[in-house]
Amino acid sequence: MIFVQVVQSVEAASEVLAAPYQRGGDSILEMILNAGPMVKFVLLVLLALSVGCWWIIFMKARLFSRAEKESNEFLGLYQQRTNFPVIYRESKLYQYGYLPQVFHSGYTEWARLSRSVENAPESSQTTDTYVEGVEKAMEGAILSQHQRMERSLALLATTGSTAPFIGLFGTVWGIMTSFQQIGLKGAANLAVVAPGISEALIATAMGLVAAIPAVVAYNYFANRIRAFDNEMHYFVNDFSNMVKREWLRRLSTVKPNQVQRVAVQD
Repeated sequence: MIFVQVVQSVEAASEVLAAPYQRGGDSILEMILNAGPMVKFVLLVLLALSVGCWWIIFMKARLFSRAEKESNEFLGLYQQRTNFPVIYRESKLYQYGYLPQVFHSGYTEWARLSRSVENAPESSQTTDTYVEGVEKAMEGAILSQHQRMERSLALLATTGSTAPFIGLFGTVWGIMTSFQQIGLKGAANLAVVAPGISEALIATAMGLVAAIPAVVAYNYFANRIRAFDNEMHYFVNDFSNMVKREWLRRLSTVKPNQVQRVAVQD
C-alpha cells in the first residue's frame, strides 16, 4: 500500500514538473509577471539597486583608471626635478590625477610661506614650522582626494549587505502567499505550491545578483583607494623632505642674524 502511494506521488510530481514544458515552458519573465504585487515591488527595488551599482562600477573604474594614468605621468615629470615652477604649471593640466592635486596644494603653501618668512628669525623652530605647514596643506589635499574617490561607494556597500535580505523578504512573502493559496484550495500538492515558491525564489536570486557584484566591486575599489593613499603619503614625505633640505640649504648660505627669503615662484 505504501509502495503504491509513493509511486502515485512520484507520478504526480512528474506531471507537475513536466507541465511547463508541455505548455511551452514558463520563462523567468513570465514568472515575474505572474508574481504578486509585493514580490514585484521587491524585484523592482533590487533592479534599481543593481542598475545603480553597475553605473557606479563603470564610473569608478573609469575615474580610477584616468587618475592612475595621470598620476603616473606626473610622477615621471616630478622625479626629473628640473624646474618646480614648470612642474607646478604642468600640474594644473591634470584634472583627475591625485598626485598632481597633492603637489599643487603643497607647492602653493610652499610659495605662500616662502613669502611670509622674510622677516622671521632664523631658528630650527622656524624650519620645522615651515615644513609642517607644507605637510598640513598636502595632508588636506590627500583627505580631499580620498573623499572624492570614495564618493558613492556607500551604495555598493549598502547593496552588498542588504540586497540578499531584501530578496529573502520577497521570498518569504511569496511563500506565505503560496500557503494562503493552499489554505484556500484545501490541497497541498506541487501543482498548488510549486508556482508560488518558484516565483518567490526569484526574489532571492535577484538579491544575490545585485549583491555579489556590489561586494566584489566595493572590495576592489577599497583596495585601490588604500593603494592610492599609500602612494600619496609617500609622495608627501618625499616632497616635505625636499622642502626641508632646500630650506636648510638656503639658510646655510646666509650670514648670521640674517634671513634670506626662499625664492619660490608661482
